Amino acid sequence: MMARSIRRVKPRSRLYVLRYRIGEYSLRGFIALLRYIPFRLVKIFASFPAWASYTVLRGYRQRMEDNLTAALGKEIPRAEDRKALVKRAWLNFALGVLDTAAVTHYSKQDIIDRVKIEGEEHIRRALEMGKGVVGISAHLGQFTMIGARLAASGYPFSVVVKQPADERFARLIDDYRTQLGLHTIPAKPRREAVRGILKALRENRIVMIIADEFKSGDVMVDFFGMKLPAPRGPATMAIRTGAVTLPMFATVQPDDSILLSVGAPILAVELEELEDSVVATTARYTACLEAAIRRNPDQWNWLGLPNRNGAISRAELARISRESKKARAAEAHAAAKKTGT
Repeated sequence: MMARSIRRVKPRSRLYVLRYRIGEYSLRGFIALLRYIPFRLVKIFASFPAWASYTVLRGYRQRMEDNLTAALGKEIPRAEDRKALVKRAWLNFALGVLDTAAVTHYSKQDIIDRVKIEGEEHIRRALEMGKGVVGISAHLGQFTMIGARLAASGYPFSVVVKQPADERFARLIDDYRTQLGLHTIPAKPRREAVRGILKALRENRIVMIIADEFKSGDVMVDFFGMKLPAPRGPATMAIRTGAVTLPMFATVQPDDSILLSVGAPILAVELEELEDSVVATTARYTACLEAAIRRNPDQWNWLGLPNRNGAISRAELARISRESKKARAAEAHAAAKKTGT
């Protein structure tokens, strides 16, 4: 039985590796070809596979439509309007992938010309404080161009990313980021990620965190009227280190240019208990993300929400447990105080 089990695993493992090798060489070839083909021409042809994938990948499309309905169903009541918005969001995301690949061939001046910055003074003032910057953003618009644009202007930039499972493919992506002057901090293992972020902040770098994944975490927040779990990391880092938190969003404008908007600092909420401070600060971050998505709903990928199956998430259970413990502690304290008096 053991030999039979091994034979089953090996083909699956080879197929797993093969998929990544195909992806690796396809990416290398595509990026190499972009050097010789006018970007506008590539953009025209790229729209065809974008629409084809929209038609074929029905499951992702349905998830996007379900999430959009849950978030903006009352504001966009017509199903056909929601479907049209999802189509635009899908195409925008596909074209964003194209921009991400094309930027590897841009000079620093090309990147600066392609992406305009609004609110750059906030970055300068934050870095003058010497405690680093936590950049909060979302899978919105051309979010991958944020680091390229800031690095092109000479700002020290690090980004926290979820690495591909295949180490060789992950190294390839890291190499492309390095070419643009970006430093990668792997999101896992979590302890190593924390060390990497702290080191980058001590070096007074900008650390970008994409914070719109509301599928896990132990802080419950209000997002488009829904109670969802959010990660506590960004708020905890900002509170513990004193780093300035700046919202950063790169969106496509009507004239096809890209605008990187850097907002005013999001101040941390300082309360007596660290846990309360983290929860309140995370709520502020989430409100900023929601406002940015509302301004450009057709440039968000609408995949960052959990499955709406009615089950209580682990994050919700953790929150209930914490609140229960706090309530019991408060009752015990009140009882002890009453007995003492």
